[in-house]
Amino acid sequence: MKLLLVSDMPSEYLWSHYRPELVEGVSLILSAGDLKREYLDFLVTMTAKPLVYVPGNHDRAFVKEPPGGCLCADGCVVTVTPPDGPALRIAGLGGCQGGNPAEPYQYTERAMARRAGKLLCRIRRAGGIDIFLTHAPALGLGDGEDAFHTGFACFHPFIARARPRLHVYGHQHKSYKPMQSMEFRTGDTRHLNAFGYRILDW
Repeated sequence: MKLLLVSDMPSEYLWSHYRPELVEGVSLILSAGDLKREYLDFLVTMTAKPLVYVPGNHDRAFVKEPPGGCLCADGCVVTVTPPDGPALRIAGLGGCQGGNPAEPYQYTERAMARRAGKLLCRIRRAGGIDIFLTHAPALGLGDGEDAFHTGFACFHPFIARARPRLHVYGHQHKSYKPMQSMEFRTGDTRHLNAFGYRILDW
């Protein structure tokens, strides 16, 4: 199965210069946040594939007008059955570090830990998950050094208990640390930074 992973920066190849062969064989699109509604609308319309997303810290417009035709996994478990693949259970936690109450997708470590705990209950009821989709990375796994781009420590015990095969995140742009790895592994979980776009054979 091929997954199209997108996050943070629209790709001209997938938008202004879109050609169907660029996404040939893709079964599912996962967006890790900070992409405009129009871009996600375009991708789901042109590819006719299911698109699951979580909001990033710059997606406050989604509160009033979420992207059309897409599934939001923020704080819940969604099950998607691609046309040419098995059913996948995807759990998500959008947003990043921050404590500004005026911003809908900024969370303190404590607040995110509460959200993660609630999500674990939903995962148990769903019988587990295959994919964990977030905007921010886990602490120390592809995150940044400033407070705003530091990953969440609570993601580590969450992943250890939920045991997803794949963790897709964004938020950390490639330009911030050009030499930083875009892929990590902890236990049975593969962690991938979806910045820009990448097609994953999975």
